[in-house]
Order: sequence, then structure tokens, then C-alpha cells
Amino acid sequence: MKCVTYNIQYGRGRDNRIDLSRIGDEISGADLITLQEVDRFWPRSGNIDQVQYFRDRFNDYYCVYGAGIDLHVPGSKPEDRQRRQFGNMILSRYPLETIRHHLLPKHGSIGPLSLQRSAIETTIIINGFPVRIYSVHLTHLSAATRLPQVNRILEIHRQAVHEGHAVSGNLSGMDWESGVSNQSVAEHAILFGDFNFQPDSEEYLKMVGPISDYGGHITSPCGFVDAWRQCGHDKYQGQTGKVNDIPARLDYAFVSSAIRHRVTGCRVDESATGSDHLPVRVEFEL
Repeated sequence: MKCVTYNIQYGRGRDNRIDLSRIGDEISGADLITLQEVDRFWPRSGNIDQVQYFRDRFNDYYCVYGAGIDLHVPGSKPEDRQRRQFGNMILSRYPLETIRHHLLPKHGSIGPLSLQRSAIETTIIINGFPVRIYSVHLTHLSAATRLPQVNRILEIHRQAVHEGHAVSGNLSGMDWESGVSNQSVAEHAILFGDFNFQPDSEEYLKMVGPISDYGGHITSPCGFVDAWRQCGHDKYQGQTGKVNDIPARLDYAFVSSAIRHRVTGCRVDESATGSDHLPVRVEFEL
């Protein structure tokens, strides 16, 4: 399975030009695509529905969109059916069996810009193997505001199996019975996205475990592994964005530790120019 995760900055590239077709070219060929910073009806991106653009461009994919920001469009009418939105998207060649949208903890601010962040979750089944997929975007503000979001993401993962399927229980004779044949919840997950932290941060250690005095990370059997490191790369290399104009590794694929050996490749697409971030491509044998 070929995957790509990409913070597209609503299509604004390094040349400061908005070009969704360029983004489409840069993500084409993947079986699973996770995007962050996808706009709907914002003046800065031409007041267009970018979600609809990607649905049309990848019309043989299943897709879901989750808006962290969802506002009224000034001057719009009910029949316009427009909301000014900003969020994350997943496109997949495989059916999206279930979908959940999670808003993450947020700090209000009277100073630096503070945005509502979120994670969109779906389950796909590949050759009988179920796995939960997330498209995640954490705050850029600070470690103090990211840590609650990291903790929430980990809690969502831990609670998923306990909470069960969206429709669960004895459905015999119930109106819900039709179309709900499988109530299982995938045990394993892959978290894709722009996490806005670097590999030497406390947030990164929360994700993959603390560093041992004897080398390596102490990763829980039910925790997560950095796909980039699983493929043997230096965790301080593979920069995907910038912090204060200094190259930084901000975009990741975190894989349930039990399926880490299914990662067969991970690379940063340094040729991409469609955003202020670079896409990360990951391959799995599922």
C-alpha cells in the first residue's frame, strides 16, 4: 500500500501561487492520501470548495473531510450551502468502513493566532486486515499547547477498541440491523499528518516512548513507532517544513508498534513545490 501525507497549505506553494492541480499531481499514484489545511470557501484560496476539487480529481477514491474550523460565510444564503471551513481530508482506494471526527484540545489566545485543530479517523480493510487511519494536524503554538493534543490522540487510540463500533450490540430485529454486519474495531492504527513538533521534543517522546540510557526508545507494545526511523533514517533528518525559517521535521507517520515491520519504505518528496511543507511517502505490506 502506497501512502502520502501532505500539509497542502490550502494549495499555496513556495512561489506564493495557489495551484490545486499541482498538489493533485504531487499526490497522484498513492493508494491512501491524507491531507491537512484543506480550505472551503475562503477568500485567500479563491472562495472555492477545495474538498470538491479533490473529490472530482480523485473520483475513483473514497473520501472524507473533517473541519476543525467551521464558520458562516458572510452574505451567504441557506440555499448556497456554504460554510467557511478548514481541516483534514483522507482519500482512499479502499472503502472507508467507519468514520469519526475528533476535535482536539485548544487554548484561546489574545496574542498569537490559535486555531481549532482536529483529527479525522477512518477504518480501511486490506486483504482482510483492518487498520485505523488518521489525518492529524496539531497546533503550531507551543509544546505546552500541543501536549494536551498529543495526549488526546493517544487516548483516542487507546479507547477505540473499548468504545466499540459506532453501532454495536445485539441488532437482531432492530432497525439498525441492515448494513451493519461487522462490529469489529481495528486494533492497530497509523497516524499521518502535520504534528508541528520536532524529534527532540517532549511531544515526540510522548508518541514513541522515552529514550533509554542503553540506547533507543522504550516503546510500548501498544504504542507507536516513527515510520521514518523504522526505515533506518536519522530522526533528525528528513525535514518537511520550517520553524522560524529553519528547516524542521514536522510531518510524520506513526505506526502501531505491533505492525512496524509492515513498513517497507518512507521518504520525503523533496521535489514537491505545492506547499510550504513537503509530502511524506510511506509504503506498507498489509
